[in-house]
Amino acid sequence: MDRASPTRRPPMSQPAYPPTHWIPANSANYTPSARPEAHPVGFLVIHVTEETFQDARRIFQDPTSKVSAHYMVASKDGYIGQFVREKDIAWHAGNWDYNTRSVGIEHEGWTDRPEYFTDALYRSSARLARAVCDRYGIPPTRAHIIGHNEVPGATHTDPGPHWDWDRYIRLVTGG
Repeated sequence: MDRASPTRRPPMSQPAYPPTHWIPANSANYTPSARPEAHPVGFLVIHVTEETFQDARRIFQDPTSKVSAHYMVASKDGYIGQFVREKDIAWHAGNWDYNTRSVGIEHEGWTDRPEYFTDALYRSSARLARAVCDRYGIPPTRAHIIGHNEVPGATHTDPGPHWDWDRYIRLVTGG
């Protein structure tokens, strides 16, 4: 799958585990910042794209879309693209306060098509979530790893009824 030509990691970013591939979102789709000094990071917001990986990538790179996420995980193989540096504010939650205080992880797929929630996607995303939690001291619990639908004022339903929260949190915590 041709996701994008991976380039070097973004300057001034901390190494991430698992490996991510830098695929920058258009700069019109996020706010430059100096997190966590400017805004403490205390949440992960879990999303489902309702698009293919490639279509979501194109949306993040379209300067008129006004949307982005820090990361996106591919369904088939768990490939991770990073679109916005963690120090910057991605426009993913639909709530400015939560955007400033969270890292957004998109997952390729559709909320009503559970076949997209593969073992590779869950495992790769959980390793990424654990690394982000470790970096910012975020407790790896459901109180701090939330669905887009749980953001105050949310108009989205993702990750939806087929997202296996128990499995995901077990993978994040290694339990």
